Amino acid sequence: MASKKSDAPLVVWFRDDLRLSDHAALHAASESGAPMICVFILDEDSASLRPPRARPRGGASRWWLAQSLKALQASLVKLGQTLVLQRGASADVLVKLALETQSESVLCIGSDIAAEKQLEADVASALDKNGAALRVFPSDLLVKPENVRNAEGRGLRVFTPFWKRVLNLGDPAKPLPAPKKLASGPNVKGDDLKSWKLEPSKPDWAGGLRETWTPGEYAAQARLKDFLDNDVKGYATLRDRPDRDNTSRLSPHLRFGEISPRQIWYAANFASARKPTLSSDIAKFMSEVGWREFSRHLLHDLPQLAEKNLQPSFDEFPWKRDAKALRAWQRGLTGYPIVDAGMRELWHTGIMHNRVRMVVASFLVKHLLIDWRDGEKWFWDTLVDADPGSNPASWQWVAGSGADAAPYFRVFNPMLQGVKFDPDGIYVSRWVPELSKLSPKFIHSPWEATPMELAAAGVVLGKTYPEPIIDHKIGRERALAAYAKTRK
Repeated sequence: MASKKSDAPLVVWFRDDLRLSDHAALHAASESGAPMICVFILDEDSASLRPPRARPRGGASRWWLAQSLKALQASLVKLGQTLVLQRGASADVLVKLALETQSESVLCIGSDIAAEKQLEADVASALDKNGAALRVFPSDLLVKPENVRNAEGRGLRVFTPFWKRVLNLGDPAKPLPAPKKLASGPNVKGDDLKSWKLEPSKPDWAGGLRETWTPGEYAAQARLKDFLDNDVKGYATLRDRPDRDNTSRLSPHLRFGEISPRQIWYAANFASARKPTLSSDIAKFMSEVGWREFSRHLLHDLPQLAEKNLQPSFDEFPWKRDAKALRAWQRGLTGYPIVDAGMRELWHTGIMHNRVRMVVASFLVKHLLIDWRDGEKWFWDTLVDADPGSNPASWQWVAGSGADAAPYFRVFNPMLQGVKFDPDGIYVSRWVPELSKLSPKFIHSPWEATPMELAAAGVVLGKTYPEPIIDHKIGRERALAAYAKTRK
């Protein structure tokens, strides 16, 4: 590499950390006073080189990424910077960028995901061969995985002791402020975001996503404040009600690093101290953030979490290959209203209420005996918050094959779940409008309504709304038999 200038620019490599505040790499570059280049790389090449391989983003995640990059670009422009967009293998792009700009250092926030750590190692090696260095700052996890181990040195596999250990370790590092100004570096040509074709066009299925979400750091911070000021009240009990607006809706913002867990931690602690009556609700909310942390720790120890059963006994489970049933589940046409409502909400908004996620997942793997991996892949493609840790860990939890897994004999009853958590049928009425005129008494089990009641509501089972794809009792008994055989 050519000799460097004393005022050589620093390259800040953005990854799944699309924010300005609490960004250690950006903060360090800003504090140095050196000119800098901010870059985001669409790397769809490195994944094919060698294992462990990073998962390609799903369709909904690609849509969110496009919006988040626009928001980050707008924020950087206000500070006198720009976001350079480049496509290719990260090591190749960053070496080329360092050579062109005579940069000696690339700064980034690290990752605890095996594939991403391998990518960091590859980038560091490539830069070193060309006279530059990669400076990796700590990841966004609240606690390093190596700090939460059992006596044998293994990661904890049960959530409650895991979260207790995290809490006992005390507060994480305080979030860093956003820089007030960034020194601009040399002009570097980047790609036009539209050329990446992250957003769907023909067909354009993202209308519901645009109606539902405002990606970006500013929106994430505003949502956190609004939640802690208003919606957190009653969270400990109301979070299970899909007919109520008592969830944080922060998960996609966390997924793309538009907000960090540390920022949520300190904001939640401040809110709890300011309003002690909300402390139990806020503690419950933070335990949900803890589940994300738990899942990321699992992924750190088990890179094949989305592919391989954590419990080896499930390797011989008699999954059924039923494309027709899988398709009915994906389209929200199973004949079980709470299941169908969840799947339609997912398709339209890129999100699904967490209680309903458990119900629809249980229905797929237990009532239909379809492999949890098929459900996980569908969620990965359709969720805007498709997290590489939480998504597979949650599916394995429901299936019974994972860590801290639900007992195999726990088969959610879709009708009772609907009655309990959507008692007035508000959630089902919204997402399954063909049933909206049925009374709450029958909206979760329309086949129990009389012909007259169905006719009055304009419901013709098998025509305007499907009959159940499988009888609940039969599905439950079949699942229990399969699980009992597997566990012998």
